[in-house]
Amino acid sequence: MRLPRSPWRCVACLAVTAAWNLQGAVPPPVSADVIVYGGSAAGVVAGVQAARLGRTVIVVEPGRHLGGLTAGGLSMTDTGVKGTIGGVSREFYERIFRYYENPAAWRQTTRAEYLDWLPTHWAGGPKDKDFGRIQFVFEPHVAEQILREMVREVGVQVVHGERLDLRRGVRKEGGRIVSLTMESGRTFVGRMFIDATYEGDLMARAGVTYVTGREGNAKYGETLNGILPSGPAVFGKISPYVVPGDLRSGLLPRVDPRPPGRPGDGDHRQQAYNFRVCLTNAPDNRVPIDKPANYNPLDYELLARWVATMKDVQPAPSRIGDTALGGKERNIGISFHKMPNRKTDSNIGSEFGSDYLGRSYDWAEADYTQREALWQEHKTYVQGLLWFLTHDERCPPQVRAEMRNWGLARDEFTDTGHWPFQLYVREARRMVSDYVLTEHDARNTRAAEDPVALASYHSDSHGVCLYVDEQGRLCREKGFYVRTGVFGISYRSLRPRAGECANLLVPMCLSASHAAYGPTRMEPVFMMLGQAAGTAAALALDTGTTVQDLPYARLRARLLADRAILEWKTTPAPAAKH
Repeated sequence: MRLPRSPWRCVACLAVTAAWNLQGAVPPPVSADVIVYGGSAAGVVAGVQAARLGRTVIVVEPGRHLGGLTAGGLSMTDTGVKGTIGGVSREFYERIFRYYENPAAWRQTTRAEYLDWLPTHWAGGPKDKDFGRIQFVFEPHVAEQILREMVREVGVQVVHGERLDLRRGVRKEGGRIVSLTMESGRTFVGRMFIDATYEGDLMARAGVTYVTGREGNAKYGETLNGILPSGPAVFGKISPYVVPGDLRSGLLPRVDPRPPGRPGDGDHRQQAYNFRVCLTNAPDNRVPIDKPANYNPLDYELLARWVATMKDVQPAPSRIGDTALGGKERNIGISFHKMPNRKTDSNIGSEFGSDYLGRSYDWAEADYTQREALWQEHKTYVQGLLWFLTHDERCPPQVRAEMRNWGLARDEFTDTGHWPFQLYVREARRMVSDYVLTEHDARNTRAAEDPVALASYHSDSHGVCLYVDEQGRLCREKGFYVRTGVFGISYRSLRPRAGECANLLVPMCLSASHAAYGPTRMEPVFMMLGQAAGTAAALALDTGTTVQDLPYARLRARLLADRAILEWKTTPAPAAKH
């Protein structure tokens, strides 16, 4: 059977739908107390928590896999202050630690060799007396295996291959969601609903207020929001034209002909997406990386020109934090963050690397056909980058020699050609609720009175666009990576405004400005917010209240009883400087 080109289409779902259509029957509705739409790690945790509190739960996942990015290649977990990670989120990473205690889990190296090398920030045990038996690095398939064990243990029903009907999929009565209908015609009836997707499709179709893009700094009195100034001056040395210096030859791909606008103003743009690719240099587990059918050498021309400006470009794939390809000025290519069993989490992130600048703006509002095309476009670009680094003679021979040692891991992503099923959707829709997290929360100059989880990662946004300035120079609108404090995420940021929807919780596309979304979009935080959503859903059913009227004191007490961490000693962080 020929597999679909991407996880956005599920063969099994199509087969079941075709059978129903041949019979002329509408698939029977199924019901549960809590319907979770989205099988991300946050969605799994939300379902597990609600089930542990005595509620029936169905997790509806549009694709074929559970775990989202946690099982989709993001295997070197962005933790921030690891002591802030509690509850079911911490339990997941403790289970990772226990999995790798088994000698049978180590096929290409030993646990002792790996953990002796690995900094204690990513794995606890004897070397980490303060935090104990916890591990934040793992193979993708192990993450999904553990998440599947968690849902099985509590009887959460998981339904794969069902996508929300984007036109008529949400039925509401009296300000409450009654049911969700999928493209197949299948209907899920529930009393509480949780949107645990990266896109917020359920939230949007439920009529909840949201935004995309970047607010202007003036909106919330911020410094990091909106259009940013240009990045490093080194870009001005590189011609943005197909024929260097010849304006008539046209601009290279994804270079905008003019600046994005005035710094600090809001716009529609989103930070770039990419894939977290799992590579290996183990010969018996290595699959060669094919040249994409739609490979376009011009996609990598800027990178080639940048490499030509560098001296002493060398591979350095051995240590966490190193990049495989580095020159004295900047890194140029691909990270080799080491995972167990000689695998990597390769977040290919040079200035002209795997972040596919300019092609993320439309993802949030796109329909499934459009997202399928964008998914394929991102895959072609990132796969083509790997091919370029391995084969193109414009790359130094020592770089190409190193890259030939690496390939896709044969035992990962076995039903998607060993390519990650999850596109790294760093940001899409963001709800606008009664409490919008902003830079002021992240810098600890404001604190929510009703925290349900803590965020601690830096305020972080990747690049947005390349453009030509008024002098004809190539520029890159820079992202930001700014130190912030540990801060509480308000419960009000997880539920809509009163009157918009009384039984919906949104732990991933939560209410936050673009500037504050960076620290909250980390997978451990999403899982903690999933736990808060599952708890709130169960307690609202217990008390017969709306999600807006649920007493915070009751929610807080339950979260604390379940090992959530809601308080941290903080000091205000300095304002960001561009």
